[in-house]
Amino acid sequence: MVDLAARFVRSGKVRDIYDLDSERLLLVASDRISAFDVVLPTAIPDKGRVLTGLSRYWFWQTEEAGIVPNHLLGTDPADLPDGFVDDETAADLRGRMMICRRAAPLPVEIIVRGYLSGSGWKDYQRTGAVSGVALPAGLRESDRFPEPIFTPSTKAEVGHDENIDFAAMVKLVGQDVAERAKQVALDLYRFGAARAEEAGIILADTKFELGIVPGDAPEADRLILIDEVMTPDSSRFWELATYAPGKAQPSYDKQFVRDWLEQQPWDKTPPGPALPDDVVSGTRSRYAEAFERITGGSFERYLEQDVIG
Repeated sequence: MVDLAARFVRSGKVRDIYDLDSERLLLVASDRISAFDVVLPTAIPDKGRVLTGLSRYWFWQTEEAGIVPNHLLGTDPADLPDGFVDDETAADLRGRMMICRRAAPLPVEIIVRGYLSGSGWKDYQRTGAVSGVALPAGLRESDRFPEPIFTPSTKAEVGHDENIDFAAMVKLVGQDVAERAKQVALDLYRFGAARAEEAGIILADTKFELGIVPGDAPEADRLILIDEVMTPDSSRFWELATYAPGKAQPSYDKQFVRDWLEQQPWDKTPPGPALPDDVVSGTRSRYAEAFERITGGSFERYLEQDVIG
């Protein structure tokens, strides 16, 4: 039996990464939840399976649509190398693991916004622009843009990410890669927003991760979609039926947790406060509902049978 801990590479706020071989990694989505760049002490049951299931759905859908290749190679514990995990560990991994192709992540967050919200709303109030994209005067919070906008940000090792303009992104990754990443991100957003709207959900904004795989072709031609895709952790999901611009919108993402935290006597530095039971259960139900409405399948069936749709 392989010692899984010996294959450990690193942990992010949510995912744990393990080394499989020279070409593949194992990504495991935990039930951890973070807010304001702090991992909270309370987990959300089955959250990792929601993130994995939705990401798998979007990886399949967007690749089938011909938008961009991605890093997903497999999702079944049986596809792991012989002796990699025992039966108990395999059962825990089911529904929350992805076997992925290795790629070098771009050193920028790839963000597309269709609506004026979050840090974009704060930027707009201060400057009349978001990530250097000038916007019309008089917009309200949660207003829809005539066209989605590309608003990259830094990846801060410490502290918060900062919005940057496209020229700053070019300095970090080069002109060709930046232009390719922008086009891919806008195409992904339009595709996802249209699918979500069919389910009665607004995809207000979302963050993508893109990476470059090894090869001889130009870097821009080796760009692939990695990590997670259009999940409640990486996106703002709003209810289409009750959408009313001019204020913040009820959401299916972790904004529910952020709103509770904003009411607590907490300075947004570690450690974060423990979440009460009603916030935990409310967050889980919102995540599960987003999964079901977008994929059209039962979340309980996914938990039991690892079936999407």
